[in-house]
Amino acid sequence: MSNLQTMKTPRPAIKIGQHQLDGHVILAPMAGITDQPFRDLCVTHGASLAVSEMLTCNSALWESRKNRTRYIHSDIGALNSIQIAGSDPEMMADAARMHADLGADIIDINMGCPAKKVLKKAAGSALLKDKELVTQILKEVVNAVDIPVTLKIRTGWSPESRNGVEIAKIAENEGIQLLTVHGRTRECRFVGDVEYDTIKDIKDALSIPVIANGDITTPERAKQVMHYTGADGVMIGRGAYGNPWIFSQIKHYLETGDTLPGHTLIDLHSTLLSHVQNLHELYGEIKGVLFARKHVAWYTDPLDGARAFRAGFNALKTAEEQVCALNIFFDKLISTRETCDEHF
Repeated sequence: MSNLQTMKTPRPAIKIGQHQLDGHVILAPMAGITDQPFRDLCVTHGASLAVSEMLTCNSALWESRKNRTRYIHSDIGALNSIQIAGSDPEMMADAARMHADLGADIIDINMGCPAKKVLKKAAGSALLKDKELVTQILKEVVNAVDIPVTLKIRTGWSPESRNGVEIAKIAENEGIQLLTVHGRTRECRFVGDVEYDTIKDIKDALSIPVIANGDITTPERAKQVMHYTGADGVMIGRGAYGNPWIFSQIKHYLETGDTLPGHTLIDLHSTLLSHVQNLHELYGEIKGVLFARKHVAWYTDPLDGARAFRAGFNALKTAEEQVCALNIFFDKLISTRETCDEHF
């Protein structure tokens, strides 16, 4: 990006069909991460919208326990944006109808995932190679439901084939109501610098809301990217790992220019404990214990003694043991500090 500091007019409120968001920061869909407990947690901490992890359009798999847990809806009344993926237009339309019938507020189409297992099925970012198929999928899904349909893409297939503007124009013409663009090509995966110029070009070419995504991990970066690209908002992915507070921090900074203080150790303890217990409840003890490990690793990473704690924590087998270990770890940390008001 040639000049990250270039300024543009602040963006108005984001509208997706009949829905108006209360801010400009969205949680990205992430496989194995953005389940219902994490989505609700991020919305509670300031995310304007939280998109579900990617769901297959293959109806033969819809009744598996793994997929059923993926489309459990919000417990706090947040908008339910359900992301679907696939390469068959009719199957995608069927999946959209199913989720609409189950109470989805928004259908999001994945044309940005670079994962090999997705690409093998000619889905995700593989679709960017075939603009005719893109057109057909978007047309079928938009026509299948009465709720808004959004789309996530990358800037193109490879650095030599950045066709993001062309795909974006197709999306708008077919009735997509919001477009998110990750600032890398499929070939780049998550490696190397994010390229924001194509996002800027896409925003300049469209009248629907455009969301910028990729390596946005601080309030300052979020504001810079929005100003440079003209994007209506930003989408946060890996920056939210173990840090749901990032949404309120970015939202506050965009609105006021001021930086919020970080969270305290007590805040961290209570948030993590509640998150882990919600995982246990959703998945049951066996899987809940397994899924809790990665979140605990992210939350505790900056803390003293975290590595030794995680080594022991990852050997625990029951939900009760995990909760007990977290309480002991944080009680010890808090007792050794002169003040509990220190911010992280």
